[in-house]
Amino acid sequence: MGGAFRQVLAVLGLLLIIVAIPVGIATPFIPVGLPIAIFGVILLGRNAVWGRRLMEGILARHPSVERFAPHWLMLLVFGREKRPHGSTRTD
Repeated sequence: MGGAFRQVLAVLGLLLIIVAIPVGIATPFIPVGLPIAIFGVILLGRNAVWGRRLMEGILARHPSVERFAPHWLMLLVFGREKRPHGSTRTD
């Protein structure tokens, strides 16, 4: 039962990330989409191995994206510090 609930939370996180994109575009001066996206990333990264791998893959392909992530978010989702800019090394 717990595993199924975690997968539901992960899918909810993915849906929140997807919804945050048009919400962010529709409200450019009021950052409504950003908290929705952050909450979605937290749900996805904390509740599913496949979600964490997906996000790590995106960060590996686009290391400059990690520069925009706050330190606390990297610790909360991935359990690691931010990598130095330009480094693609995984530990």
